[in-house]
Amino acid sequence: MSEVILYAAANGVATITLNRPESRNALNAAMCDTLSRAAASAAQDESVRLVLVRANGPTFCAGADLKERQGMNEDQVRARRLKAFAAYEALERLPIPSIAVVHGAAIGSGCEIAASCDFIVATPAASFRTPEALWGTVGATQRLARVLGKRLAKDLMFTGRTLGADEAHIAGLVSRVVSVDELEDVLADITKTIVGAPPLSMRLAKRCIDQGVELDPRGALATELLAIEENLATSDWRAGIARFGEKA
Repeated sequence: MSEVILYAAANGVATITLNRPESRNALNAAMCDTLSRAAASAAQDESVRLVLVRANGPTFCAGADLKERQGMNEDQVRARRLKAFAAYEALERLPIPSIAVVHGAAIGSGCEIAASCDFIVATPAASFRTPEALWGTVGATQRLARVLGKRLAKDLMFTGRTLGADEAHIAGLVSRVVSVDELEDVLADITKTIVGAPPLSMRLAKRCIDQGVELDPRGALATELLAIEENLATSDWRAGIARFGEKA
């Protein structure tokens, strides 16, 4: 991966790191392309069971790199925005669990990147803001509305106010708020659990949740039944039951 995005895979974990700390990790075209490639690499590597999305420096991501857009025409801006959408979607469609580790501000595109992951572990210094409309542009209107509900998403978008880590936790955007001193230990515990779980059941559980929330109850149940059939066709479920019996 290029220097604007770092990628490393070891012991079942792929770590994707935003690496433009001198620009507060503002998202540019190169980062978009490399994020997409990094997600594809993790998805294609059968040894990877978990993806962590992190950032170097005190800011998770300050949003889109608006300096990059100076001098662009409408077609170039449109193409650049599509690159960002492709990057978010590549993260969101990962077949394996993904966690955003947010320390510092996640603004605009930063919120999109974090919300594209399955859940967010944040430090108390984390914050979330979507001021696109106040900047005269459009963006970050979809994922946060689904997570936070449209009223809170509109409050953030229309006023540009900052959602702190604790409020984001209460609102359901952040799953856990962890002190900086405890962060690595907590991530190690989460990693041990996910990497140690049967990989097929993790993939199927993620697929059922992601697809099921978009369907009516009958369609969601049909999705789970298909996943059950796929799971029963392998030996993973027998191994899991055996391990459960050993613990009991």
